[in-house]
Amino acid sequence: MFATNELIVIGMLVTFILLIFSGYPVAWILAGVSVVFSVGSIIAYEYFDVDTYFLTDWRIFGVMVQRVYAQMSNWVLVALPMFIFMGLMLDRSGVAEKLMRNFVNLFGRFRGGLGVAVVLIGILLAASTGIVGASVVLLAMLSLPVMLQQKYSKAFACGIVASSGTLGILIPPSIMLIIMADQLSLAVGDLFMGALIPGVMLGAMYMIYVVAISFLMPSITSANEDLPPVNAKMIIDTLKAVVPSLGLILAVLGSIFFGIATPTEAAGVGALGATLLAWMNGNLSMAVLKDVSIKTSLTTAFVFGIFLGATAFAVVMRSLGGDEFIAGLLNSIPLSPGGIVAVILLIAFIAGFFLDWLEISLILLPLVGPVVAGLGFDLTWFVVLFALALQTSFLTPPVGFSLFYLKGVAPPEITTMDIYKGVIPFILIQLTAVLMVFWWEDLVLWLPEVRYGAG
Repeated sequence: MFATNELIVIGMLVTFILLIFSGYPVAWILAGVSVVFSVGSIIAYEYFDVDTYFLTDWRIFGVMVQRVYAQMSNWVLVALPMFIFMGLMLDRSGVAEKLMRNFVNLFGRFRGGLGVAVVLIGILLAASTGIVGASVVLLAMLSLPVMLQQKYSKAFACGIVASSGTLGILIPPSIMLIIMADQLSLAVGDLFMGALIPGVMLGAMYMIYVVAISFLMPSITSANEDLPPVNAKMIIDTLKAVVPSLGLILAVLGSIFFGIATPTEAAGVGALGATLLAWMNGNLSMAVLKDVSIKTSLTTAFVFGIFLGATAFAVVMRSLGGDEFIAGLLNSIPLSPGGIVAVILLIAFIAGFFLDWLEISLILLPLVGPVVAGLGFDLTWFVVLFALALQTSFLTPPVGFSLFYLKGVAPPEITTMDIYKGVIPFILIQLTAVLMVFWWEDLVLWLPEVRYGAG
């Protein structure tokens, strides 16, 4: 039987999950549930002599304030608004439009070539922006009309766009990895290095699938035979379009990997670099700066609002012994350590159907991280694996945000069912990548080991 405090913990989790479906902002739900269960637990202890573990007096609210202050004082989180600014500014710079135009000319003549071009641009945007919403919307607006014009299957085209846009949450610089590093007190640079190979590998798996399915099922794609033959000028123009993005990636990730700058400093470099690219392309103006700054403030406020709510939720949960309760449940599973990790990943995958990655990262990850560390696994490997599993949450209905982003800007002839059908193969590819990283830890750990070995 469960103890009283354990029943309260279960009640908190169930209440939170049920209220998610009410439509109220998640930040308010997290904070509200925390306050209600804190007050209820204290009253139960003081007046009904109920055992509520450590949550026994009103000082819990002072602890909440201290934890929130400590969270907001974390200098690593300063990187968040600058990376958000970088992504939004790059979205307005015109770099993606040039890439799409040149890639269509170069790859559009081959069957499935346009799909490969979209994935390549998705990888470049992922390593330059780290914002899924901006990447999906931009890719959809640039590529969907062209793919439909070239007789691509609607479902196939939607699957390519939605999945390519989600790469931004995994390939560094990733906002998700910064938040996960903060939650488990890990080095952001280690997570960036660890996620680079799995992220690029996943993009390569997308491209292999696009090419393979284009030849196995030629009816869902076509080649544009009206394009002029490939020549030196076309290749040079494509390289010129790629160089700015590669330069920005090298400035941000290279400065982190080679120890020149911290992630927070590199975020500032990235924000400046994206602004310079917009200026070089003639797309920088006071109106653009104002719009990007306002959107950056709104996005940052949204993220930090959930941070505050999740911090309060975590304080109450731990005061009730929730972390020990969850650890006890996981350790009691009659499986090997690897099997317990697989169960955690399965829980994260299922939670992704109903919750956003941010809530899962802020609530579930701090609870299971110590358990995984206690089982003897490397936390850098686990966090990248966890992030890879959470990437599916962008594509799984009913709360797959990439599906909403795509539907919002897709041509009217594309239905919701087209989008759902299109993403299924890519979800399976993502799960295959999770299995690969699960079995081969070196896919994550090799690059950080090389970095420190070289140092």
